[in-house]
Amino acid sequence: MNKVLIITYYWPPSGGAGVQRWFSFSKHLPEFGWEPIILTIDPEFAAYPVTDFSLSSGLPPNTRVFTTRATDYFRIYKKDKSKIPTAGFANSVNNTLKGKLLRFIRGNFFIPDPRKGWNRYAYKKACELIVNEGIKHIITTSPPHSTQLIGLKLKNRFPQIKWIADLRDPWTDIYYYKQFYPTLFSKLIDSGYERSVLINADRIITVGDSLKKAFSLKVPGIENKTDIISNGYDDEDFKETAPGNPFRFTITYAGTLSDMYPVEGIVDALKRFTSEGMDFTLRFAGTVSGKARSHILSGLPARSLEILDYVAHNEAVNYMLNSSVLLLIIPSHSSNKSIITGKLFEYLASGKPILCIGPVDGDAAAIIEKCRSGITCGYNDLDKISEFLKNIKSYSGQSDISAVKEYSRLSLTRKIVDLLNKL
Repeated sequence: MNKVLIITYYWPPSGGAGVQRWFSFSKHLPEFGWEPIILTIDPEFAAYPVTDFSLSSGLPPNTRVFTTRATDYFRIYKKDKSKIPTAGFANSVNNTLKGKLLRFIRGNFFIPDPRKGWNRYAYKKACELIVNEGIKHIITTSPPHSTQLIGLKLKNRFPQIKWIADLRDPWTDIYYYKQFYPTLFSKLIDSGYERSVLINADRIITVGDSLKKAFSLKVPGIENKTDIISNGYDDEDFKETAPGNPFRFTITYAGTLSDMYPVEGIVDALKRFTSEGMDFTLRFAGTVSGKARSHILSGLPARSLEILDYVAHNEAVNYMLNSSVLLLIIPSHSSNKSIITGKLFEYLASGKPILCIGPVDGDAAAIIEKCRSGITCGYNDLDKISEFLKNIKSYSGQSDISAVKEYSRLSLTRKIVDLLNKL
């Protein structure tokens, strides 16, 4: 069986969207003749924003996972490891002097990110595995984008290795980048790292067309070696629980809701429901920033709200399946057309109607339209949002099942395998 070394910072017991992609691909790769060898960080040294121990049992028992220690630079920010910030400190922007100073330090002294404290340990172990296991293919996945520098260094040492760089998010164009106050010198360093990865990787994977175009503008010609393999859903997650119809009209948002995600549209639209005496529940299953929480609580009655803390992945799926409609909000940013959140595909798999609030000509909107799974409304298009919610029954059961199945991780793994075989 062919071997592929997958280098990923996020792996169970890490939770959140970042871990789902390669965890699922790794389950299916052996079905196509490829053995995944996982290199990740030892959880004792990891800086995970959230943990989810429910995922650990989903991997075949013969999967080999190697871990290494790391230097935890996040101790500078947080003494409490349960409060490690997300990639961009994006859940809630702390605009105190201390908060701004910490973000400045993050953006100018830890380039490309503080999780690079894992790199030297991971590189050493990767070299050992490449030599001892006769590995000829490696995949690095990010964020954190510091992981791509491990692949760059390995490619320099082992030029015969075929290296695939999987870039799930923008790098220097990410919507929260300016929150770090990077100096011109820091931007040049970070952009240099980004270009080096794009130039030297044998193949590049992105999750959407807009992101492919954005990277292609940085290095002319790399579109010829860039493939789009979207995020997706795992069929097994939806086999044990059947979809239900809640007694009360329930709108569910699953995942992180940071300050960058405008909630005004949904709140103002639901104010109309309240004024008309319509009964509903707006549920948030995941981390909600203080600013977003305050706006929601001040705009809607408490009896209509259900705001939960971070929930395990299987619980999140259960909430999705027992909803009337699923809410997707795209961050308000100049690059928001390229944002395709991982939960979108699980929303599609649930079969529930999707209300997306964001750019109507973005990549997420195109996928929803292709699958006939809902509608995308502009951030302040209250009439369209309200009309959709009032006529939700006409959108139920209309999904194009064959289009949705294209995003199953089994189907997407076939694309990964085709790419590996070609290399």
